[in-house]
Amino acid sequence: MNSSQIYVLIGILALAVIATVIVFVRSKKPDQKMTKLAQLAFIFIFAGILFSQDKFIGYSLMTVGGILALVDIIKKLKK
Repeated sequence: MNSSQIYVLIGILALAVIATVIVFVRSKKPDQKMTKLAQLAFIFIFAGILFSQDKFIGYSLMTVGGILALVDIIKKLKK
């Protein structure tokens, strides 16, 4: 496995963890819509996938999206 495959694997695992946490948070409140922060995180992650040709930009965007998603999840859990 080369380094780029490891980065992609880490990104996929991070997204899987975030999706699992979101499913559990949403199961408590099923009628809740996505927050603006979660939408922004989704856009950053999607842009990171689109710009995957330039690895630095793509991984940076995905990292920012993951951090925003985690911040949103923490904010929801505190409420």
